[in-house]
Amino acid sequence: MVDRTPVVAGIGLSDYPKAPHLDAVGHHVLAVQRALADCGLAKSEIDGFMCAQGDFAQPDNAGTMAEILGINPRYFDGTAVGGSSFELHVQHAAAAIRAGLCDNVLIVYGSDLYTKSGTNPGFGAKRPGEAVPGVLQFEAPWGNSLIGAYAMAAQRHMHEYGTTSEQLAAIAVACRTHAALNPNAQYRKPMTVEDVVNSRMIADPLHLLDCCVVSDGGGAVIVTTAERARDLRQPPVYVLGAASAQTHWNISQMPDYTRTAAERSGKEAFAQAGLTPDDVDTVQLYDSFTITALLMLEDLGFCKKGEGGPFAASGALQLGGALPLNTDGGALSSCHPGMRGIFLLIEATRQLRGQGGAAQVEGAEVALACGSGGWLSAMGTVILGKDKA
Repeated sequence: MVDRTPVVAGIGLSDYPKAPHLDAVGHHVLAVQRALADCGLAKSEIDGFMCAQGDFAQPDNAGTMAEILGINPRYFDGTAVGGSSFELHVQHAAAAIRAGLCDNVLIVYGSDLYTKSGTNPGFGAKRPGEAVPGVLQFEAPWGNSLIGAYAMAAQRHMHEYGTTSEQLAAIAVACRTHAALNPNAQYRKPMTVEDVVNSRMIADPLHLLDCCVVSDGGGAVIVTTAERARDLRQPPVYVLGAASAQTHWNISQMPDYTRTAAERSGKEAFAQAGLTPDDVDTVQLYDSFTITALLMLEDLGFCKKGEGGPFAASGALQLGGALPLNTDGGALSSCHPGMRGIFLLIEATRQLRGQGGAAQVEGAEVALACGSGGWLSAMGTVILGKDKA
């Protein structure tokens, strides 16, 4: 009987963090070429295709990008919920493969955000007179910005649980420590907690170094069956669990600023995998801001609600600690070209293959990737394993 267990068989990164020679389509193409070369699958074998956006500012549908890439899928998915889109794609790919709707799924993303926009891509408050759709029209008059939305969550967490700026800074420091081991990371210079809290305030209580970088970049992930993976170049990485959930979309509608839908997506993913947070060797979490990662650590069950700050400050998130975080440097130091969820999946796969280089987590057998889309809105959790469940 054919083993249709879904596995990650191929991964590829385009050039990052700065790639003026590539536009958004070019990032897609290069990442796909490298993912196919990584696993040895022929492009003609791809029969499932998933793509969120070709450009952060100008969304492209999955059909258009498939045409550009010369792929004719029998199953395709254009789910686009921001940075967690790619974790949702893995969830959908795994279900489609198990159901026999397709055999080899390509998930891809690429963006030239930095080359087009520099370090100021326009995520601030809306300008007077600028058209604002939907619920946002009730937020815009107050001048809130994207960073301001996350600052609200950070302020509430501090109020509820006594979390400090220094504790949030420990997350940024852990990511920078790992970025120093990644020759491609955007920022590699050593950094301290004091550096973070003394950096310029952007939206109280978030400082400059609490915020993600702006970069170019792209990635591709190929999901196939365990049966097909036996004949490919890389050891298979098993999709043990994959789930998603949403609590709101606009920040004004968030039911509780200290809790995200990762509580639900994480619980479901762990149930599918038959594992607990104690079984996870490394986490690749969406770190658009330090508060994003802190909320996920709590919501996914790696520490109790309200204890994320002390947990981060304990050193647990650094290599050699209990739960190494974002071993490529994360969005806080390595790259963030608009949506980062695909990079979480790629780094988790590298770790389970033992290809993490200087940042390899010793004995890594289970890795968790959790993406965040919107304004702490749509969460996708994927648990990957070196071995079959």
